[in-house]
Amino acid sequence: MKNKMLFLIKQSLKKKIKTKWFLTVNIILAVLLIALANLDKIITHFGGDFANVTKIYVKDNSDSFASFESHFNAMTSMVGDFGNFEISLKTEDMKDLKELTEEDKAIVVELNPNEEEYLVASVYSFDPLDTITTQLLTGAINSVKTEYALIHSGIDPSIFIKITAPASINFETTNPDHDENAPSDTVVLVITVVLIIPFFLFVVLLVQMIGAEINDEKTSRSMEIIISNVSPKIHFFAKIISSTGFVLIQAILLFIYGSIGFVSRFFTGGGIRIEGELVNEGINSVMEMLTNSGIIATLGNSILLILLVLALNLLAFALLAGILASMTTSIEDYQQLQTPLMLICVAGYYLAFMAVFFQGASFIKVLSFFPFLSAMIAPVIYLLGQTTLLHLLISIVIVIATCLFLFHFGLRIYKVGILNYSSKDLWKKVFKSMKQTN
Repeated sequence: MKNKMLFLIKQSLKKKIKTKWFLTVNIILAVLLIALANLDKIITHFGGDFANVTKIYVKDNSDSFASFESHFNAMTSMVGDFGNFEISLKTEDMKDLKELTEEDKAIVVELNPNEEEYLVASVYSFDPLDTITTQLLTGAINSVKTEYALIHSGIDPSIFIKITAPASINFETTNPDHDENAPSDTVVLVITVVLIIPFFLFVVLLVQMIGAEINDEKTSRSMEIIISNVSPKIHFFAKIISSTGFVLIQAILLFIYGSIGFVSRFFTGGGIRIEGELVNEGINSVMEMLTNSGIIATLGNSILLILLVLALNLLAFALLAGILASMTTSIEDYQQLQTPLMLICVAGYYLAFMAVFFQGASFIKVLSFFPFLSAMIAPVIYLLGQTTLLHLLISIVIVIATCLFLFHFGLRIYKVGILNYSSKDLWKKVFKSMKQTN
């Protein structure tokens, strides 16, 4: 029995992996992920926009060049690698400067004093400017205008800065049970995205994989030959294990491709910038933020339980997908039956995000105990501090009971449906099979 199951698992994985399509798709995925991680470097290598220096010629009639240069450089530092500018002061006639917009592909900025508006500006370019450059120039010019207006209206700029600066607000919570070290909503939202989106995609791919393989065997009539040599129980387990294994292998490969792209970016000297700061220069600060928020300690105490919740719910999805697939004879029929599974996934996905913004909602807490939904909700509300490890354990017990129920009663439906080739009245066939198990 064990040898037969291993043989079916091996043959199923071999059928999926040892194909030209699998090799071709993974080569394409690897190239795309690595290329996307280093897109700006690739453009630079081939002489793209990232390699070009945009020259900005300033015709200053208001004695504000130093201020413009300072404000513009401060703003460009925030966009990191998405712009390379060189600013210079020009004294030539505007007619000659406009000609340079075509010759040097330069941008000409003219600053002029104005009695009503204090300062007005004109920007000349041969081609329309991109959004980032336009925003940088607009922001710098507005800052220069404010500073120019303060100086020429007799207002001390330092006083104006104090007046317009945001008020210092101290938020205090009077609840004695409030945990000041609890993770912030932003941190938890990031963890939510990291946990939920991969699991959601994993479930969708797994459900599709199980249904496609079972229907392929039924369509080709090879199911009769297989079931005549092995029991439906062995066949059932083999399909679930092989499909789950294939999806897991694909997920690991995608993680490897993304890691290679991420690491290669550091070796090329690029790094990844967030608000002008290289990520590889700020890893320590990120880890410090996660530690101070309590996320590291919380995950350290619960990571095994969270992974167990995810794994058991994945098994429940696989069992249910296998049972539903046995009742269908084509992918079209299976699409009808898998719709409820997809709706459950979508519901869990949105409820998990709602838990971040509606903390303490009893409705969401109750749903975190429901199988299929608990994989996406239970870990999130635990990280939010709304539940305890006991709640995670209860969710695990409920999912285990669900898996046992699906295996015990679902296997009976699987035995009836696996050799049923009728394509009429799909839902009637499902309920009739369930009655036959009583």
